[in-house]
Amino acid sequence: MTLPPLPDKLETGSPYPLGATPDGLGTNFAVFSANAEKIDLCLFDPRGRREVARLPLPECTDEVWHGYLPGAFDGLIYGYRAHGPYDPARGHRFNPAKLLIDPYARQLTGALRWSDTLFGYRMHGGRGDLTTDRRDSAPAMPKGVVVSNWAEWGDDRMPETPWADTIVYEAHVRGLSMRRQDVRPHERGTFAALAHPRFIDHLLRIGVTAVELMPVHAFLQDHFLVERGLRNYWGYSTLSFFAPEPSYLSTGSLQEMRAAVRRLHAAGIEVILDVVYNHTCEGNELGPTFSFKGLDNASYYRLVPGDERYYINDTGTGNTLNLSHPRVLQMVMDSLRYWVEAFHIDGFRFDLGVTLGREGTGFDPGSGFFDVIRQDPVLSRCKLIAEPWDIGPDGYQLGRLPPGFSEWNDRFRDGARRFWKRDPGMRGEIAVRLSGSADAFDRRFRKPWASINYAASHDGFTLQDVVSYNEKHNEANGEDGRDGHDGNFSCNWGVEGPTDDPNILAQRGRITRAMLATMMFAQGTPMLLAGDEFGRTQKGNNNAYCQDNELSWLDWDLARSPEGRTLTAFVARLTEIRKRYAILRAPRFLHAQEEFVPGLRDIGWFDEHGAEIPPEGWQLDSAHTLALRRAGPTPAGGIEVLLLLLNASEHTVAFRLPEPALTWRLLVDSGSGLVSEERAITGETHLEPSSVRLLAAYVDLRPVTPHLHFSDPLR
Repeated sequence: MTLPPLPDKLETGSPYPLGATPDGLGTNFAVFSANAEKIDLCLFDPRGRREVARLPLPECTDEVWHGYLPGAFDGLIYGYRAHGPYDPARGHRFNPAKLLIDPYARQLTGALRWSDTLFGYRMHGGRGDLTTDRRDSAPAMPKGVVVSNWAEWGDDRMPETPWADTIVYEAHVRGLSMRRQDVRPHERGTFAALAHPRFIDHLLRIGVTAVELMPVHAFLQDHFLVERGLRNYWGYSTLSFFAPEPSYLSTGSLQEMRAAVRRLHAAGIEVILDVVYNHTCEGNELGPTFSFKGLDNASYYRLVPGDERYYINDTGTGNTLNLSHPRVLQMVMDSLRYWVEAFHIDGFRFDLGVTLGREGTGFDPGSGFFDVIRQDPVLSRCKLIAEPWDIGPDGYQLGRLPPGFSEWNDRFRDGARRFWKRDPGMRGEIAVRLSGSADAFDRRFRKPWASINYAASHDGFTLQDVVSYNEKHNEANGEDGRDGHDGNFSCNWGVEGPTDDPNILAQRGRITRAMLATMMFAQGTPMLLAGDEFGRTQKGNNNAYCQDNELSWLDWDLARSPEGRTLTAFVARLTEIRKRYAILRAPRFLHAQEEFVPGLRDIGWFDEHGAEIPPEGWQLDSAHTLALRRAGPTPAGGIEVLLLLLNASEHTVAFRLPEPALTWRLLVDSGSGLVSEERAITGETHLEPSSVRLLAAYVDLRPVTPHLHFSDPLR
């Protein structure tokens, strides 16, 4: 990039669009600040090391500062400095000595280098954050890069997989490929590896339809982690909402990310981004100044009323973005649309989604954020997933988000774990979760897919660790075991951690397969944690947010082991069955209100004797068995019937198959693993301990058929 001739001052330019926008003749710069008195555009040499010009933005329109630089094109490196009061008590933290990243910067260059100069106050001044620091932070700061929005997409088509058919695979861009020997070393841990044909083949084999990527926005390597010799691995510490994490681009080009999305789309796989709009990496009043804090702290953040020196901390990270402010809400919406329009992203998972819906009076499902995104002609068509909690007042809101959103369902996770570890009184709980958690989601015409059903996620134990550890083992995090959840509802089945005991290993395998089957055969949207399909472990660490190493990276050698191959094949079998039988993807909640033939309703619950479960049978401490029968019409005019049998007890149980009598075909048996022969069953079947069976039957309702019999229209 060659610097343009630098004028003495900028042209007026336009307040719209926000950010740095090249037009072929120059670049328009526009940045919001309601409380600044002046904002300077700072230009740097092509390596980003030396500031070569400082030009005041000449105009402010509707609280947007703007200017136009002729001859400035893609690749120009820039930042801002904001002038105004440094008055923390009133919420203002302006300090022109601190270089600021443009909130709309589409690409960053240069690594952040921790230094006292990054703080807006004098760290050793004795007055906390009340005394300004006048040292220039630019040498330690990343800078923005001017980038054109134009990209060639060719014939790329977004898969638009219906929600009912969606199977999500939660993954980490870096962790997916750091241990893949078939990927070139410099591409490991990047978007280039995400597009690798063998990885895409793996996704297709196990039947997932969407990859949900943990944060890819540029994020901070937090100072407290750097001091411990650790790294922010997960990425929930956003530095820029429009720029991808530079370390995820092996070429340094944004086109690398577009190519990965395009190749996944060509395989029919959607890309969902885990996004963090609830807070930024700037922390509390003692945190550093990178962007928002220096541009307009009082607008961008929710501050304590009457004591604006301090931040409302509903996120547990030190600050909370103020989405009640129209310009902050605009930034979030502009960011989301940018990822859809410039990168063809198919959907978003919102970290701490309750925070996004907070107004001055608390959480509101009719908040500005939810209202704006639901009416947006671009975003309302995306897949929208939310984490329905935060740590603020009334922070747990499962099922209370508005229509159009699905939600991570931790009640499904905990219910499945507790049922299979034989906690007492869990029959009723697992029944509700298998039926789509209607208690939480059957309201406002929401669909069963609103429940994201998972047995494990990035936040907690892997599935293998759920069956291998009773306690968390987070010593490597350097927090004396204080971090991470204590209530994991896990069970090691006799030995904490690795073991060679064949009986324990067999039991762990049975429970793992049973939980995977429970997830895939429940109403709702299943979500598989990357690596759980071949037994990935984090050695008992249930909060590996700072473990950017082999503890967190997927071990593909394990995937190629006999055990890994067998489990992967089992997962593939589960997803194949889910896709084959529409009743597993029912578009509505089932409430036993529709009877197809006498004694056969759309849903029914039975004990091992084939009898319907009475009200007093749901909470029995000793009830570790359940039979769930679901039925629905087929296009051929018959009735498709599935019977899911669960035996969480330590004994083999004889299940009497419920009336009416049908000829059943065994689809899968988690106790023995993959079923290669779909054999017929009538009357009764014996189910091994800690196992699931799924049976299928077909009722032909054509007039020429005088009685019920079995046939499989899909063969």
